[in-house]
Amino acid sequence: MATLTLAKAINASLRKAMEDDPKVVLMGEDIGKLGGVFRVTDGLQKDFGEHRVKDTPLAESGILGTAIGLALRGYRPVVEIQFDGFVFPAYNQIVTQLAKMRARSGGRTGLPVVVRIPFGGGIGAVEHHSESPEALFAHVAGLRVVSPSNADDAYAMLQEAIAVDDPVIYLEPKRRYYDKGEVDPAAAPHPLHSARVVRPGSDATVLGYGPTVRTVLEAAAVADEEGTSLEVVDLRSVSPIDFDAIETSVRRTGRLVVVHEAPVFFGTGAEIAARITERCFHQLEAPVLRVGGFHMPYPPARAEHAYLPDLDRILDAVERVLAY
Repeated sequence: MATLTLAKAINASLRKAMEDDPKVVLMGEDIGKLGGVFRVTDGLQKDFGEHRVKDTPLAESGILGTAIGLALRGYRPVVEIQFDGFVFPAYNQIVTQLAKMRARSGGRTGLPVVVRIPFGGGIGAVEHHSESPEALFAHVAGLRVVSPSNADDAYAMLQEAIAVDDPVIYLEPKRRYYDKGEVDPAAAPHPLHSARVVRPGSDATVLGYGPTVRTVLEAAAVADEEGTSLEVVDLRSVSPIDFDAIETSVRRTGRLVVVHEAPVFFGTGAEIAARITERCFHQLEAPVLRVGGFHMPYPPARAEHAYLPDLDRILDAVERVLAY
């Protein structure tokens, strides 16, 4: 066991994958000598060489295109997109090539490419540095979309993502990079696409993923002081979604609140609300509520506190579901 920040856990996971498989290569802007904007790849180029940790030009479409070519030749590329809002020049490559190759080849050809994307807000950044584009990728068949919320999951989920033969969008909650947690590299990993109850409760289920899990846990602690027992579920995987785990929790509590930073309009929470309403209609004591961003461009840094889900907005949603 080791105590690591989430960023260091990702670094350790990349190191382990590169030690175990010489076909694992890293690509991205400034990931080599600099170690990336958030220093997540710090030291890896020094230890593994420039042929395996490659600094690329500022051309996201070219980065993804090169990774696809490498994957077709038997490599397992792990690509870093410097910030979430920078992924869109590569969106065409991801959607029309990366996600389609297995279907296009009749199942014979997979593309084991991991696309690492620091995502979400809360760091006081400028425009295009605080996006939450998970729903845009989850809508595309052929892509797996996951997001860890803590250091242990960050380590284990990246190991699994690199090992699978399908493309994985690996969303890293950038405002949690420096949160510390226990990491056990020897532990059996939680299955990549399974949700997990991180706090048992009885009055309502509150679900989050990536950066919002910590916020939800903080809200649950406040609610507990006021006599309300909230069950907190870490979704972990946005596509596919572990609806069975969510259903099991909702059948116990009778209520569900879904929290994410992305806009609620056409967001992940909308799909979860629809599916759980279908599957738990007779067990639900209240409508499924969503707490998230608004249907607008991400605001300037000074206003992001009003955009991001916080304790008050989460607890207000809990109060509303309990009032039915």
